[in-house]
Amino acid sequence: MKKIIIGVSGDIGSFSEQAANEYATKNNLKNYRIEHIISVEKVFAKLDKKEIDLGIFPIENSNGGIVIESVKAISKHIFKIKSIFEIPVIHCLLTKSGIDKEDVKNIASHDQALKQCKDYLKKNWNGADLQETEDTGKSAKDLSEGKLSKYTAVLAPESCATLYGLIVMEKGIQDLKFNFTNFLAVER
Repeated sequence: MKKIIIGVSGDIGSFSEQAANEYATKNNLKNYRIEHIISVEKVFAKLDKKEIDLGIFPIENSNGGIVIESVKAISKHIFKIKSIFEIPVIHCLLTKSGIDKEDVKNIASHDQALKQCKDYLKKNWNGADLQETEDTGKSAKDLSEGKLSKYTAVLAPESCATLYGLIVMEKGIQDLKFNFTNFLAVER
């Protein structure tokens, strides 16, 4: 049987990767591979070229609302929705080792993660500069590789701490403790 290629709109460790793994588990997919594509538009581009079999990306969050990036990409492509499903989203504040709270000058993550943690950020990090990035997992990866200042903290899944050698400064910082994101699984 042919290996199913699932394209996700995130890097290794992202919530999109978590969604793809959950989708595969719930649908008894054993023979699959995840391709980390980062943007929703690029997921559709690969789906259109038949370079992937299935695309998975977020469409709406219980707190952050509609994922604008997804809506813009959806409007440009023809596809079939195979499934709409949700996963819990628990945000963590991750830093490099040796960085204390008072050292943090910037907080970086995907626009949706920043929206989902906006009250927390306003209350606890009012002086920090917020920086929008392409993806939660990619933010963690970029911090670990020195592409972001060492005085940056990122909002990302807890798994990114282990994957990228980062420290969990705080866990469960999303404004809604029961925070869920709806994902679409789409095919050509």
